[in-house]
Amino acid sequence: MTKPPRHNYFPRGPLLGMFALVGFSLVAAVVGRVTGGEVLHDPSTPTAERDLLFEDRADGAVVVYNAGDDQPIDVVTGQNGFLRGTLRGLARARHAEDIGPNAPFRLTAWADGRLTLDDPSTGRHIELVAFGPTNVAVFARLLTVKEGAL
Repeated sequence: MTKPPRHNYFPRGPLLGMFALVGFSLVAAVVGRVTGGEVLHDPSTPTAERDLLFEDRADGAVVVYNAGDDQPIDVVTGQNGFLRGTLRGLARARHAEDIGPNAPFRLTAWADGRLTLDDPSTGRHIELVAFGPTNVAVFARLLTVKEGAL
């Protein structure tokens, strides 16, 4: 008499646990999306803040102004692709919402060391520290440039 072949089945408990975990993740994602759940930012206090306007020149340079002032505070030339790329992305969002270039951006340094660039017109928010210290320095310098320095 021969025995019927033995089948090795995956244990039922861990299999049900995996399905429950996947189901919970899907439900949590849907609830977060439907209720408008947002990532909360650290309630750190700002240490420096400046409202800035940026203007492209024909030679590829970017002229930086304090909001409400006609005198440039800086001219960014050369290989500052990060600054240009960041501003290009924000300008694209403004263009999609028919917002002109005269609304200022807000550059903020926070007590916890973060540096952020916000577009109050569109609600876009960029955590600049995520792009590394070299790229942060390009924007951090704009907080310390004195008016009329050019």
